[in-house]
Amino acid sequence: VSGPPSGAAPAPMSHPEPVAAAYQPAPQPAYQPAAVQPTVQPAVQRTVQPAVTRATRELPGAKLNPAFTFANFVVGKPNELAHAAARRVAETLDVTFNPLFLYGGVGLGKTHLMHAIAWDLQSRFPDAKILYLSAEQFMHRFVRALREQDTFNFKETFRSVDILMVDDVQFIAGKTSTQQEFFHTFNALVEIGKQIVISGDRAPVDMDDLDDRIASRLQCGLVVDIHPTDYELRLSILQHKAEILGARYSHIIFGDGVLEYLAQKISSNVRVLEGALTRLFAFADLVRREVSVDMAKECLTDVLRATDKKVTMDEIIKKTCEYYKLRQVDLISQNRQRAIARPRQMAMYLCKRLTQRSLPEIGKKLGGRDHTTILYGVRRIEELMQADSQIAEDAELLRRMLEA
Repeated sequence: VSGPPSGAAPAPMSHPEPVAAAYQPAPQPAYQPAAVQPTVQPAVQRTVQPAVTRATRELPGAKLNPAFTFANFVVGKPNELAHAAARRVAETLDVTFNPLFLYGGVGLGKTHLMHAIAWDLQSRFPDAKILYLSAEQFMHRFVRALREQDTFNFKETFRSVDILMVDDVQFIAGKTSTQQEFFHTFNALVEIGKQIVISGDRAPVDMDDLDDRIASRLQCGLVVDIHPTDYELRLSILQHKAEILGARYSHIIFGDGVLEYLAQKISSNVRVLEGALTRLFAFADLVRREVSVDMAKECLTDVLRATDKKVTMDEIIKKTCEYYKLRQVDLISQNRQRAIARPRQMAMYLCKRLTQRSLPEIGKKLGGRDHTTILYGVRRIEELMQADSQIAEDAELLRRMLEA
C-alpha cells in the first residue's frame, strides 16, 4: 500500500486513500511490437495477475483490477475503435495520441480499457512510471496537499510520470481549483512528451462546468466514443461470461435460448448483463435446476421489470426538452430550424420505440403532425444513428434516462 509523499504529515482518515497495485515482475526481454490480435472470444478468463513494478508501486494511484486486461475484453462493432486505440497506446511509451480520450455511458468498458492499457505497459516497460487514478482521487490528493501545504511534492509526483491515466474526468467539472491544477499538470506532461489517457461519461464539449481550456486540450488528441452495446456484442459478452461460469458450475445444465433472451431483454449496460447471468448460475446451483428461459423470467423479475418500464409520450417530450435544453412549446411548434427539428425527430423516434402508441397518436401529441411526418422522422433518426455516433449516443442516453 502506498503512503503519502515523502515528508508529508499523516493524513486524516476522513477519506480512504487510493492504493497502488504492487507486484514485482520477472525481468523483461527487449520490447518487440505485439502482433495484432484477432477479434475472438477467449475460451477461459485469464487468472494470472499482471505484474506491477516498483516504479509504479511508489505512485499514489488506484489499484488495478487483474480481470481488466485486453484478453478479457470482448470486442464488437460498438467498441472496436476504442479497443484498437487503447491497444496502440499500450504498445509504446512514445506519444501516440495525446491525449487519448475515451467516453461513453456507464458499464461500456472505459475503465476496463484503461486498466488494460496500464497492465500492458507495466508488463512491457517495468521501469516506467505509470499512474492510473480516478479524477476524484486526483482531487482528494490535491486537497490534501493544499491542507498540508505540500503542493510542491504533489506537483513533483504527478508531473514526473511517464503515463498519466485519469478516469471519470467529469468529476472535477465545476471544481475550480482542482481544474486549474489538472490543467497545469496536463500541460506540463504534454510539453515533455508524456502520454496522457483520460476517460469521461460524455464528450469534452458536452461536459457542463468543465473549464473551456481543459475541454480544448482534451480534444487535441484522439477522442473516441464507446457506443452502447448492440445485440451481437451483448450476446458475445454473455457467451464469454457463460464459458467462465460454466467452468465453475460444471454440473449445471444451461438450456437453449437463454443467452439470446438475455441479450434481447437487457440492454442497459454490461454490468447489469453480466450480473444477471451470474445470478442465474447461482440460483440454478442453489435450487438444483436447469437454467431455462422460464427460470430466467422467474429469477430476474426485478431486472426485467426495469427494462420493461412503461414510458409515456409526455415523459419522452419532457426528457427530450431537458436533454437538448429546449422549451416544450418550441419542440411541438412548426419551427424547422435544425436545432429544434432534430430533437423533435428524436422525440418521434423515442415515442415509436418506447411506447405502444400509433403514428397518428404520436403525431397528434407532437403538434398535430400527420403519420407520414412521424414515420419520416423515425427513419431519419435511424439513418443518422448508423452514420453519426453522437446521434446514437443521444438516443441511448435518453432511453436510459427514460427507463431509469
